[in-house]
Formats: sequence, C-alpha cells, structure tokens
Amino acid sequence: MTRPGPIPPKPASRQGKGSVWRFIRDFRRDILSAQSERLYTAWMAEFRGPFIHSFTCNDPKLVDLILRRRPMDFPKSPRMAAGLQPLLGNSSFISNGETWLHQRRIIDPAFEGGRLRDAFPAMSAATEAGVARLAPLADGRDIDIEPQTSHIAADVIFRTLFSIPIENAIAARVFEAFRDHQDAQPMVNLGGLIALPRWARLHSRRVRDSARRIRGLIRELVTARAAEIAAGTAPPDLATKIMTTPDPQTGNRFSPPEMIDEVATFFLAGHETGASALAWALFLLAENPEWQDRLADEAARHPTPDFAAVKSLSVARAVFREALRLYPPVAMTVRQCRRPEMLRDRHAPRGAQLVLSSWHLHRHQRLWNDPDVFDPGRWETENGKTCAREAYIPFSAGARACPGAGFAMIEGPLILSALARAYRFEPGATRPVPVMRLTLRGKSGIALRLTPRAPTA
Repeated sequence: MTRPGPIPPKPASRQGKGSVWRFIRDFRRDILSAQSERLYTAWMAEFRGPFIHSFTCNDPKLVDLILRRRPMDFPKSPRMAAGLQPLLGNSSFISNGETWLHQRRIIDPAFEGGRLRDAFPAMSAATEAGVARLAPLADGRDIDIEPQTSHIAADVIFRTLFSIPIENAIAARVFEAFRDHQDAQPMVNLGGLIALPRWARLHSRRVRDSARRIRGLIRELVTARAAEIAAGTAPPDLATKIMTTPDPQTGNRFSPPEMIDEVATFFLAGHETGASALAWALFLLAENPEWQDRLADEAARHPTPDFAAVKSLSVARAVFREALRLYPPVAMTVRQCRRPEMLRDRHAPRGAQLVLSSWHLHRHQRLWNDPDVFDPGRWETENGKTCAREAYIPFSAGARACPGAGFAMIEGPLILSALARAYRFEPGATRPVPVMRLTLRGKSGIALRLTPRAPTA
C-alpha cells in the first residue's frame, strides 16, 4: 500500500462572515482565499452584495440540475463572458442558446474517437519533443515547471490543430502573446463572481492589445488553411476537419471570424488548462515519490505507447485524474438563472449568479474521504467511484462539458508517463501557493528539481 505523502497546499480560506467590502477587496487579491472556509462543508451558500445576488452550489443534486438536467435554463453568465470576450469573441466557450448549439454541432465531430486516433501521432511527437527540451534543465537545480508544461501543451495544440510545431514562427508568436495575456488579465472570473458594475470591469489597454495580437496571428493561420483547403492541399488535422464540417441542420460552415473565435478557445482550453494540470501533477508526484516510482515503472513497460496502449497507462491516468481533482484548472465557473428558481428551498431570482466551484466540490468534506489527501488509488474505492459520478467536474458536465475532455485524458497521462520515464522530480526549495488566474497556477510558479532517471532493466 502506498503511504500518504504531505498534504498538498491550498490557500488559507476566509474565516467568519466579514464585510461585503472586505470580501470584494480580498477577491481582487486572490479569488480562492477570499472564499469562506464553510464552503468545504456547505451544500449551498447565498451571497448578497451591492451589485449581486449569487449562490455557490456544492450540492451534487444542484450540480446535476444545472449542468445535466436543465442546462439551457442556466446559461453561462454574461458577466463572466465579458472578461473573456476580447480574446474569445462569441465562441462556444461563452455563447448561449442557438449560437452555442450551432457551434457544438460543428465542433463535436472533430473530437470523436476516430479523430483522436488520427491526432495521436502529432500528440506523441510533441510529447517526445517536450522530453528532449527538458534535458538541459535536469541538473538538480530549482526550475519553474509551469513554463515548461505550458510549452509542451502549446506544442500539442499546434501540432494537432494546424500540423505545425511550436517552433513555427507564427505558433511561437501566438505562444508568447498568450503569456502576455495571462499576465495582463490574471483574474477573468472576477466580474462574473461578484458582478462588479460595468465601469469596474473595463478591460485594460494591455488586455485589449494582447487579445488583438493573438487574434491577428490566428487570422493568419486560418486564412492560410482556407487557401490550402480550396487548393486541396490541406492536411487532415483538426483545423481542416472543423473548417470543412457543415452544421448538419443548417448546412452552414464556420465563417473566418467564427473560426478565429474557436481557435482562440481551443488554445485557451487546450493549452492553458493542460499546462496547469500537468504542472500540478508533476508537483504532486515530486512530493509523493512512491507514486512517482510506480508511474515510472509503468512507463518503462510501455516505452512507445500507441493510441490503443494509452489505455494501459492506468497509474498515469489515476495520477492525472487526482491532480485534476485537487487542482482543477478552471476552479470556478458561473451560470445564471434564466427564470426564477427554487434552490434548496431558497428563492433565486431571474439573473441570479450560480457559482459552480470545482475547487470546493472536489474537496468537499461531506462527500470525499480524506479530500485534501493526494491518493490516486481512491478511484478504485466505492467512495471514489461514487464521487467520480456525482462530485467530479474538471471538464464541467452534461451538454456543455468540454468537447476536448477525451483529448485531455489521452494527452495528460501520455505526457506524464513520458516525463516520469525520463526524469525524477523532487520538490523545489519553496512550496507553491495556488491562485486562480486564467487557470489555476502557482502564485510564484511551481518550483521542482529534475534529474535524469536511470533506465529500468
């Protein structure tokens, strides 16, 4: 039996009620630590501020109602969408109603099982390139692992979406521009969670400029691909699939502006979230060497896995699932009541904001056994299996679940396996503090030490 390691770090929560203005002040510093400690045990919490009436919903029955049973009655909050609009336009990540249905009818076929099999060679090539890129850094000194996982995840996206490596000139510029955007707008959920008035939610010039730069670069990629499709020379990758798929109900394909919105979304959802999950997974492995050795032994038995063999990476998959539980890349999202509702015998008016916090749901003390403990073995227990169905939403759930969830659950274990086979990871001098930015990141990075792992006989 694997012994439990150190309790993974989490932000210190707010104690007591406090004033509304203190809450808003703390929110501006860090979304997670501004939340009440009570949310780890409460089924629902109501908040009334000067600009908002919101409910944080941790009851699995409420989560099921909002995400699975009646998703169209609880659309994504336009206040939260406003934070992402300069970058994502009106993409499927933030749109609602008929627009969203049209977008998903085109996107979803690109992520079916057969298409993922076709994308696997590009994913595998990016993984091996990432392993090689880390070699000069594996000298036992502290490094911030987040930029490294970000680089690997971005490479996967570019290779699978446009058949180009990150070393491609435009791809490299998009990657750098996204890093600028992350720094420029670190808390996109702020306006949605506390519904600040419009004057308080204006985007800075730096945010607008970085978003404009990213979208301009993506426009170049989309325009070039459209020309290749017209000439019959386009590679059969995800971009070609999406750009040539008509809406089965209307026959319409994505216009160039719509495709730019979706590519920006794929990069945000596939690169930012993937980088976050991988970085936290490597940190957890560094603090839990027994699990790291188990993963490395498994990886040694599957040195060059093909698409089918990924299913054999059971330890890597369990570790990645547990990392997503403890450190969900999108720690909170916000829905809105389309009409008045009764939620656990409380009246929620039309327009009320419904906060779904995977951070608190995944660590809820009345749902999970030892919720703050890193235990990849939990997924084989009855409690783990029950919570996986009812209280585990790293990719959301229901009709609006991330279409790339299957992609991520191949990519994550594959990369973890390859890295653990090549390197040993140890904790750095300082432990990271989780903060919610575009995704869940370390406040000052995630410091690790890498050394080459001796080959296993």
